[in-house]
Amino acid sequence: MGIRLKFNIVLVAVFLAGLALAAWTSHELLQRNAKDEILRNGRLMMETAAAIRGYTISQVRPHLEAQLSRTFLPQTVPAYAATETLGALQKKYPDYGYKEATLNPTNPRNRATDWETDIVTSFRNADATKEIIGERETPTGRSLFIARPIQIGNQDCLVCHSSPAAAPKSMLTLYGEANGFGWKMNEIIGAQVVSVPMSVPVENAKRTFVTFMACLFAVFAVLFIALNLMLNWMIVRPIMTMARSADSVSTGDFAIPEFSERGTKEIATLGAAFNRMRRSLEKAMQMIES
Repeated sequence: MGIRLKFNIVLVAVFLAGLALAAWTSHELLQRNAKDEILRNGRLMMETAAAIRGYTISQVRPHLEAQLSRTFLPQTVPAYAATETLGALQKKYPDYGYKEATLNPTNPRNRATDWETDIVTSFRNADATKEIIGERETPTGRSLFIARPIQIGNQDCLVCHSSPAAAPKSMLTLYGEANGFGWKMNEIIGAQVVSVPMSVPVENAKRTFVTFMACLFAVFAVLFIALNLMLNWMIVRPIMTMARSADSVSTGDFAIPEFSERGTKEIATLGAAFNRMRRSLEKAMQMIES
């Protein structure tokens, strides 16, 4: 097995090991970054909903108190305001979603589906849980969701949701008396659920991974060719030339020129030693012949 083949075997083995390590590391890092980006988008939507709710309570509702005594205005309800605002966003970005999923809602559109009911039940069974993050399949692809509990922490909420008798008549006219009542203080009645598509960040991560691995492979290919050229020029070719010279000298042919002592230090030293041996052997042969 020649030195070139041994060198290439070792080089390819090292490259494959490095490629495998780089592939695993970069893939995990890119996927983690993609998921972090998805979580940031989801939490941004969640905080946006919270900001809308807070704005509705502090700056919209107080200006409509007088009118609320005569007519129920759903626009003054924080959940309605957040759902309407983010619903407008969802028209442009249909893969993103926000819902105040409630087990017993006043507005039917807020009624929790089966998987949302499971989330609300989880919050009810574990009061210490403040956030649930998960993934689920949707018709448009895989989606990540972030859910936070909706808990009755304000006595004012019970004015509309304790019993039909206590609720504003205008609200009963709008939504009826069948749902949205019987809520209790500190009860978890639902969950804010934000859904964010995973396809775009994950595809971007995959594209970046493929590009990175292709560039890494291209760099290795260039390095492989360059090292083989250097190996051939600096080591293999001088040694083969020296081998041919040694073969000729061994048969008594001293007409060949001396080996060049230029090049790398090691090859030059070897060439100089070979030339001294050649001259000594030539003189010894001349002495024997005389």
